[in-house]
Amino acid sequence: MFDLTIGGQQVATTARFAVRNPATGAIVGEAPNASAADLDRAVRAARDAQPGWAARPDGERAAACGAVAAILTEHAEELARLLTQEQGKPLNGLGSRWELGGAAAWAGHTASLSLPPEIIQDDEAGRVQGIRKPIGVIGSITPWNFPVMIAIWHIMPAIRAGNAVVLKPSPLTPLATLRMVELANAALPAGVLNVVTGDDRDFNIGAAMSEHAGIDKIVFTGSTATGRHVMRSAAGNLKRLTLELGGNDAGIVLPDADPAAIAEGLFWGAFINNGQTCAALKRLYVHDDIHDAVCEALVAFAGRIPVGDGMDEASILGPVQNRMQFDKLAALVSDAASRGQVLLGGRPGPGLFFPPTIIAGLKNGDALVDQEQFGPALPVIRYRDLEAAIAAANDNPNGLGGSVWSTNIEAARSVAQRLECGSAWINKHGAVQPNVPFGGVKQSGFGVQFAEAGLRENTTLQVIFG
Repeated sequence: MFDLTIGGQQVATTARFAVRNPATGAIVGEAPNASAADLDRAVRAARDAQPGWAARPDGERAAACGAVAAILTEHAEELARLLTQEQGKPLNGLGSRWELGGAAAWAGHTASLSLPPEIIQDDEAGRVQGIRKPIGVIGSITPWNFPVMIAIWHIMPAIRAGNAVVLKPSPLTPLATLRMVELANAALPAGVLNVVTGDDRDFNIGAAMSEHAGIDKIVFTGSTATGRHVMRSAAGNLKRLTLELGGNDAGIVLPDADPAAIAEGLFWGAFINNGQTCAALKRLYVHDDIHDAVCEALVAFAGRIPVGDGMDEASILGPVQNRMQFDKLAALVSDAASRGQVLLGGRPGPGLFFPPTIIAGLKNGDALVDQEQFGPALPVIRYRDLEAAIAAANDNPNGLGGSVWSTNIEAARSVAQRLECGSAWINKHGAVQPNVPFGGVKQSGFGVQFAEAGLRENTTLQVIFG
């Protein structure tokens, strides 16, 4: 049985909705369908708890956050199995167990962070210091691709900084998050961390949170289109925002790269979490001199990856998480197949399974290149002129990540600095770390997460003279 967590208590709802396993279609469990009154109750609980939480000594808040990290580690297998059943990702490889390990690592690192007062001036003219204060109540809206880890990315810096949180997970993957919040409450004062879920049919909780006068900031990870709605809704009380939105990351392979050496990195850059990752490699530009060799090495590696039910320990990739995303992906691949050469995969099914798909012979202007596919399909674009490749990579409204692949690190860095994206990697793609800020530019959002910079996003600055 899964319930809301509000004010440190498990709260049942009259209405519930089914959550299904995308690999089998079977019902995994039923989630509570919260009402507007439930959301109001959660916001009140957070507002009541936040001043006392903020007033606690910094060391106490750090210790409580560390205790949450320990709880994640202790219950990792339980949460991973639940996550696999609702999200579809395999237990093994870069799947649910890996996600839970990452969530615990991020929680632990965030617990170690602090923002001491900054002495801006201290001389005969006077003393000026800047102090960081919590914002208040933070609303967290999380997606279905990494439900637990992204929730931790939102929650931990918020509570570490002295805020209280109302969390709303995706209706497609609410169960592991509900259980995680229930467990985490054992380490936190009542009301500091609350969770509300709903199917968004009769009452859209996310929209209501964005408009809610009792919520001071929204942290949202999801599509650019939804991010625009969040911005409009949040304008009523000038909420602060951190938005991590869509990505259409480009990778550029320089002519001196070793195709065999980079094939594995290219594959995981593109196909981690079955391609259902904001900062996955979604467009690959390969120099004409090594284009065919890179395609051959990539196809050979991808063809060996087992795809199946995530609960099967042998599976490395699982299904697409939901029908809407599957249908979008299938349409993009069908269009691409009519324009280029399908080197691997391309035929969807059965069910929501979609094989790793690699399509060459495409160009900017083709839908699979221009649009974010968010699934296991990679377009490969041949180029001859590096300047043209950089321009093509930047010719997109998104700017989350990018990568350059080369044996010449200095040349790769030079190209990477010209990519219009928040993070650029050399000879890898999508690797994020809890001690390194992460965020997008252009229409991939604004604000950063992780490290001290991400912690500061959960605070306001007060300057004290004297």
